[in-house]
Amino acid sequence: MARQADPETHPGLLAAWTEAAVSVGMAPFAGCFTRPTWANMLVLVAGAVLSPGRRTVASALSSVGLRGAATFTNYHRVLNRSRWSGRAAARCLLGLLVAAFVPSGPVVVGIDETIERRWGAKIKARGIYRDPVRSSRGHFVKASGLRWISLMLLAPVPFAGRVWALPFLTALAPSERYAQAQGRRHKLLTDRARQLLLLLARWLPGRQVIAVADSSYAAIELLAAVRRHLTMITRLRLDARLFDPPPPRLPGTKGRPRVSGARQPTLLQRLADPKTAWQRVTVAGWYGQTERRLDVVSGTALWYHPGKQVPVRWVLVRDAAGKFEPQAFACTDQAADPIATLQLFVRRWSVEVTFAEVRRHLGVETQRQWSDLAIARTTPCLLALFSLVTLWAGDLAARGLVLPRRAAWYAKPAVTFSDALAAVRRQLWIAQAFSTSPNARDMATIPRALLDTLTEAGCYPA
Repeated sequence: MARQADPETHPGLLAAWTEAAVSVGMAPFAGCFTRPTWANMLVLVAGAVLSPGRRTVASALSSVGLRGAATFTNYHRVLNRSRWSGRAAARCLLGLLVAAFVPSGPVVVGIDETIERRWGAKIKARGIYRDPVRSSRGHFVKASGLRWISLMLLAPVPFAGRVWALPFLTALAPSERYAQAQGRRHKLLTDRARQLLLLLARWLPGRQVIAVADSSYAAIELLAAVRRHLTMITRLRLDARLFDPPPPRLPGTKGRPRVSGARQPTLLQRLADPKTAWQRVTVAGWYGQTERRLDVVSGTALWYHPGKQVPVRWVLVRDAAGKFEPQAFACTDQAADPIATLQLFVRRWSVEVTFAEVRRHLGVETQRQWSDLAIARTTPCLLALFSLVTLWAGDLAARGLVLPRRAAWYAKPAVTFSDALAAVRRQLWIAQAFSTSPNARDMATIPRALLDTLTEAGCYPA
């Protein structure tokens, strides 16, 4: 049986992994934690990056050789007991992401929710939700788990050559049944989105913020609440009630002022009208594809329901090839360019890619925490780890250390997240190996080809 490393017999092991984690860019977060918690957090981050499978505390400690650590409970306390602010860490992460990928110009973010499939009687916030991945229009699939709402920076990543969705702030959005059991007022998904978006606007004073979202967030109340602080782009129903703005009030007019003008044709009616003036355009990167030829028409209107309203620019789209059904979008900036609005909205596709990547490569849905605080912290940390790895890989790519993994049967054209993660893993191993002078008894000579094979297997476990 292999001998297990023990911090008491290997006094430099903890220090080595701490220095390795700092070497890849964790230092800016030190102010968010106390000194003891910070040291334990660095070990957990290194372990989470290196773990090939489940992302539990035990697997993280095993990955850094601390299976024999008698103080293993201290690492569990980082998540279930220690006092630190996830909000402060999220703000720090956002600042690093914006400085690295969007130093100027508008900051485009995506907001969406995902279901983390979890079971267990001790997981109090678990609920039953519609599974957005396995459900369709004619088939409804339920999923048991935790619902998370996440804000992600949608920015071009230079070493990847495309837009990535980089999570920085994630919050739990429990079901109405959970709120009733806790004796609390239930917050709708749009209420939580409003809080997160207004918090984001406060974190980025002086920057133009554009948020893109799917139809779940196409609510008049939400758009009206955030429109003075940021621009929001969502889907729009084809039968939405659209009106002209109210006409100027003439002197001497009696009664209450009008809140809307004449009703405009619905977007369905515009689709059927042969007089609609369509414009043929080509949009790049349409939902993960290269280019798509579209017919577009746009205008401004007041999206109105009794008691609530918001001015929007609507954009109606139909496929020139007729391969997908017509779609409509709403933007709270009425002066926005319709083509630019479409180009920003299609960035939202990278949000779905990120949700898939964190499940495949970072072990989301493999956690086993039961305490409420640990549950509320672990998944946001794993999502943020995606962004941290991207940041660290960006520094390594500048030195030519991030390359696509190619094979004779697959000429991989560009760097993906698995390549970025492998580069960061390799850097962690190198930093740990050369942080201290090894004892001659701990050295073993193996062929270079075998070492390279083992290193690649460790960096690309999936």
